[in-house]
Amino acid sequence: MKIKDKIGWKTAGALVVANMIGTGVFTSLGFQVADSQNTWSIIILWLAGGVMALIGAFVYAELGTHFKKSGGDYIFLSRTIHPAAGYLYAWVSLTVGFSAPIAIASMAMVQYWEPLIGVDYSTYLGIAAILAMSAFHSFSVSQSGLVQNILTAIKLLFVFSLILLGLFYAGVLPEAGFDFSSSWTSEVVRPGFAVSMVFVFYAYTGWNSAAYIVEEIDRPVKSLPKALISATLLVMMVYILLQLVFLKHASIEQLSGKVQVATLAFGNLFGTSGIFWVSLFIGIQLVATISGYTWVGPRITNALAKEFRFWQPLAKTNANGVPVRAIWFNTAVSLLLMFSGSFETVLLYAGFVLQLMGTMTIGASLLVKSNDGFRSPFKPWLQILYIIFSLWVMAFMLYDRPKESLLGLGIIGVGFILYLFDRKNELK
Repeated sequence: MKIKDKIGWKTAGALVVANMIGTGVFTSLGFQVADSQNTWSIIILWLAGGVMALIGAFVYAELGTHFKKSGGDYIFLSRTIHPAAGYLYAWVSLTVGFSAPIAIASMAMVQYWEPLIGVDYSTYLGIAAILAMSAFHSFSVSQSGLVQNILTAIKLLFVFSLILLGLFYAGVLPEAGFDFSSSWTSEVVRPGFAVSMVFVFYAYTGWNSAAYIVEEIDRPVKSLPKALISATLLVMMVYILLQLVFLKHASIEQLSGKVQVATLAFGNLFGTSGIFWVSLFIGIQLVATISGYTWVGPRITNALAKEFRFWQPLAKTNANGVPVRAIWFNTAVSLLLMFSGSFETVLLYAGFVLQLMGTMTIGASLLVKSNDGFRSPFKPWLQILYIIFSLWVMAFMLYDRPKESLLGLGIIGVGFILYLFDRKNELK
């Protein structure tokens, strides 16, 4: 079905920003400071993650403008390596790649709103947010774009308000989490530092979002690179500034092992009222994250369903080209994941699997020899740098968190078994 309306690069960029700025930036620091307490170590973590995301944005802009089909990594891997590789990515996207971030955002929303309204009511609101976003994205691309632009504007207004208040307000905490000593040199070579990169990579997940809806973007050869690169640079700046704000207004002891790092910092800054308003708006801005992944994820499921018989019922779209069945199937998986494990466990195994499959796509880009669209700079050196750095992080992840890593690999294994029994759809 031909898509009747399309979006510009600004809306595509808003989608990328909404998918990136979500759960990770407001929850990761508490896990990171357990192993990396030097401020330079934290800055290096988020700067390195941003550089890797920017390299990825270059590569996905090239792949998206080369293939010009919605479906992201499913299309890229199927066309460059083997249909099995694309199938595995689509399976991963369905089970953890996009469903898990929706579930994790909802779980984080529950944790931030629990002190305000109680765990039962916050859980109901988390579920309601997932269902509402699925409903909003079930009609047309133009409606999806309008909803995403509004939610992203709210998100950015809130985030920049936090940064400005945090940087320019003196605060009252005598022992901030700042440590600019030379201890970072020993921290960055520890296994814990590499595991912390998994949290950072997860926080940057979404830099490739616009590449999954290429067919819904107007003039993608120009619009897609602008959306991916500009949004990634903006988010990198926001992430580093937010970590400095949290460290300025909370001690390492307060932050260590905690999910609600933002409310801890701004509770110190503004007291009970600060906790209330920050918790409230973090929950609200997470709706934009849920919305972004609800829009993008089903496009991969739909691309898979068009080519493989087992998933064929999910290939159907409405009159506006929106894959409604795939949207609601992904929603059901998200709700299931929401109650399947702890926040940290789901985040770690999802992050590991996404990093593995994303690294495979970066490697696959080296097989694309000619391109009539955007070409990533310094090819193949940036791709090689990304692959080496990513393999280093995943190796330490396997060593330090074997349970979560093996769970992620097990999910991939189940997908491969499904591929062996599935068959290509002969219908064109």
